[in-house]
Amino acid sequence: MTSLLHVDSSACLAGDSVTRRLTASFAEVWCRRHGTSGYRYRDLAADPVPLVSHAYTTLGRRVERHGVVPLARVAAMAAGPAEEREWALTLPLIRELLAAGTVLVGVPMYNFTVPAALKAWIDRVTFPGAYVDPATGISRLRGTTVVVVAARGGAYGPGTPREGFDFQTPYLRTYFRDLGVAEENLHVVQAEMTRAGDVPALARFRELGDRSLAEAYAAVSALAGEGEGDRAFPQALGARP
Repeated sequence: MTSLLHVDSSACLAGDSVTRRLTASFAEVWCRRHGTSGYRYRDLAADPVPLVSHAYTTLGRRVERHGVVPLARVAAMAAGPAEEREWALTLPLIRELLAAGTVLVGVPMYNFTVPAALKAWIDRVTFPGAYVDPATGISRLRGTTVVVVAARGGAYGPGTPREGFDFQTPYLRTYFRDLGVAEENLHVVQAEMTRAGDVPALARFRELGDRSLAEAYAAVSALAGEGEGDRAFPQALGARP
């Protein structure tokens, strides 16, 4: 079944959040095309993922010493109630990610990087060996499409004064690639200068911000309108830096 996991991480409510509006636009187009039965939504700000604990890292190290362990065997390796609780919190999130044909992630830039709510989710779902097929050694996310929808109050693209301050999209590209997502299946849509309309110091860039947002809406609509099965996601959408 065609499926979409929609993840938002902005602390702002929908009306104030550029990433929430953009991901909602993607989801609307996607559901209109594929229906809602395969749609799953996770709001990391409204329903935060607990930070990993000592019990989580202890269990993870124990599992890692045994190589690639099938998910069904991890519970039996938990030593005590604390580790059992950590795995009970973790396994549903991993399964949710593995079940998705497309993963849509809304990511505002907070202090040059990703929100803590998203980082907590990343830290928990990235359990040792969870995305490696034990039989082949190939990533189970190789065929998964990931769409990162990023927003930044200023400008951080090539040639801008703050180009080197962007620890948001390079981090996410590196993370999902390392998890095994194929390069051709990883898409980043960026809206820049989103604060130009309300921050006086950025007012002169309002036209640039409006144009960037319009391009982002066009990009998410085009990406959502393409089917997962045909592997025909467009590459020339202005969605890559």
